[in-house]
Amino acid sequence: MPGLPRLFAAFGALACGLAVALGAYASHGLEGEAAGRAGLAALFAFGHGLALQLLVREASGRLRLAAAGAMLAGLLLFAGSLCGAVFLGWPTRLAPAGGLLLIASWLMFAVDTLRR
Repeated sequence: MPGLPRLFAAFGALACGLAVALGAYASHGLEGEAAGRAGLAALFAFGHGLALQLLVREASGRLRLAAAGAMLAGLLLFAGSLCGAVFLGWPTRLAPAGGLLLIASWLMFAVDTLRR
């Protein structure tokens, strides 16, 4: 799938932009636990969005693309779960699964890097 790396990189850039807005809202529009959750979601969205932007732009190989997919899914589950709790009152039960996917994605990137 030749366009998949660009799509992952575009989602990464989008995550970074949304993270800046979320971080500003967490700092100026929220208080207490909600501010903490939104701030953590913003931090993870920015860091992993930037990683997707840089690590996947010119990705080649199935392992790297699988790592990018795991990172994107983990980011959506982790940050999405925290944002769902802040804005919609949802439970954060998907956050741990998202965190595990983020950890797995970094391990996959490490293995792919050592194999090159």
